[in-house]
Amino acid sequence: MSSKKVDLITLDIIRDSLLAIGEEMFIAVARTSKSPIIYETLDFASGITDKKGRLLTQGNGACGFLGMLTSLVHSVIEKYTEKGNLKEGDLIICNDPYGGGGSHLQDVGLVLPVFIDGELFGYCVNKCHWSELGGKDPGYAVDSTEIYQEGLQFPCLKLFEEGKINETIVEIIRSNVRLPDMSIGDMWAQISGLRTGQKRLIEICGKYGTRTVDQAIERLIQNSAEFSRSQVGQIPDGIYTASGMMDKDIMGNGPFPIQVKVTIEGDQMYVDFTGSAPQTKSPINVAYDGLVSAIRSVFLACTDSSQNVNDGVFENLHIKAEKGSIFNAIRPAAVSCYYESMQYAQDLIWQAMLPVVEKGKLTAGHFITVGAYSISGTHSVTGETFVDVGPTLGGWGAGFDRDGDSAQFCTGDGETYNIPAEVLEAKFGYRVTEYSLNTTDAGAGEHRGGYGIILGHEALNDDMTFSGTYGRFEYPAWGFEGGKEGAPSGFDFLLKDGTHVPLQGTGSKIQMHKGDVARMVTGTGGGYGSPLARPAEKVAMDVKNEYVSIDAAEKIYGVLLEPETFAILGVIDERKKFSEKAS
Repeated sequence: MSSKKVDLITLDIIRDSLLAIGEEMFIAVARTSKSPIIYETLDFASGITDKKGRLLTQGNGACGFLGMLTSLVHSVIEKYTEKGNLKEGDLIICNDPYGGGGSHLQDVGLVLPVFIDGELFGYCVNKCHWSELGGKDPGYAVDSTEIYQEGLQFPCLKLFEEGKINETIVEIIRSNVRLPDMSIGDMWAQISGLRTGQKRLIEICGKYGTRTVDQAIERLIQNSAEFSRSQVGQIPDGIYTASGMMDKDIMGNGPFPIQVKVTIEGDQMYVDFTGSAPQTKSPINVAYDGLVSAIRSVFLACTDSSQNVNDGVFENLHIKAEKGSIFNAIRPAAVSCYYESMQYAQDLIWQAMLPVVEKGKLTAGHFITVGAYSISGTHSVTGETFVDVGPTLGGWGAGFDRDGDSAQFCTGDGETYNIPAEVLEAKFGYRVTEYSLNTTDAGAGEHRGGYGIILGHEALNDDMTFSGTYGRFEYPAWGFEGGKEGAPSGFDFLLKDGTHVPLQGTGSKIQMHKGDVARMVTGTGGGYGSPLARPAEKVAMDVKNEYVSIDAAEKIYGVLLEPETFAILGVIDERKKFSEKAS
């Protein structure tokens, strides 16, 4: 079928069919996985690329993986395809953070080349967080100093070769992870997702022909690239900068100076992190592919986040970071908690671009951290070993016309979900003592920042290990146009003997005994506009709803309230002067 005979409606039907395949692949993984981090939280991504490795579609999930599927496929092309060593029936496993992975070892990627009539057509790919991968600590290490401590490494290996599974790799996994049935079960869930995509691609090519599908792919990529250029073209040309500090790591190194320069030239965006801190001897470094994923997310926020995501969208995005820096770590740097620097890189661009992009696209600063934790031990009822890993909710920044969202995952998590307390208790055998909003008086503004959460876990037997990392302990979320900064994130511990270990951040690791409680406290988002401009009626309602203390209503917002009825008694002189000046 020649290109002249293919109508645009048919090409668009094929395009939408490709998007649907990506979603079906995603659902297949979620419904067959063994780990709550996958089937409850949806901490994974799946998609399709063409034979060149260009991303065509990506199912919802962790948007922190927004560039990693592309890099996974490129690693396969470089190692196998270009050398003629890729065969029908091959399936590749890869989690190398520095070459195709981009995140940490626990995020295991699988790539399935799709052959049609003996010719390579494209690739089905997914990347899932395995709860356990055999590192020095259960789950993941918060105090590793090199990659070798963090788990098994799969440097782009053939898990299947011409349709036959490599049992040696499976046995290595089984012998080195603490929960082999769960990890290998998740591996098979990923395979089911890939085979679902393969089946649907073969069907659509059988219906329309590979040449027509290829034309639809080119149309999809070109249309996205053109739209993206038009969006960047609406941002004023110029150089926009931001700088700041990253929190100390768990070893006490730091804080780390970081900076970015964003240049808009016509329809092109150039992002340069030159001058940021060198990589550190702790696991908060991020490799280049992880950096790219973070910047892709904020790039979409600055342009149009509603568009279909494929590699055409990012053709006009150019990213630079010095090798060996905290934003472009090289082997054997520890990267287990890569998301901390990844999120800070994104936040720098957020700060730089907020004043110049269309109003409403970006908010004040948010709590930033994935808030990842790991709890391991023995189930209090079944006696079985468990490993619980997961992200934590927090507060987002306020916008120019609204309060910030409360108890949401950070930008790196995206379309993910919290695990219900009932599931946590049944699956892992500890007790959830508290799951509430952190309504610390912070993030004040005309529109206040969203609230974080407090999540308490009580050990129901001895020898339970808790660890985690939270950024924004030393440098809370920033406010905008007079808005106040948010509250910090961190951990505190209530021990059975009555000892209280106060809030601490960056990284924590503690051996818990029966009756001990570990509490995760996430920060609030930054405020937008002066607190003195917040309508008094809204302040009164905030106090009534226990979002703001009556003391803060007076001292921060300048509103005097009657303690019993919360009726407005008046405002302080500073608020009067602010109103007069504004008018």
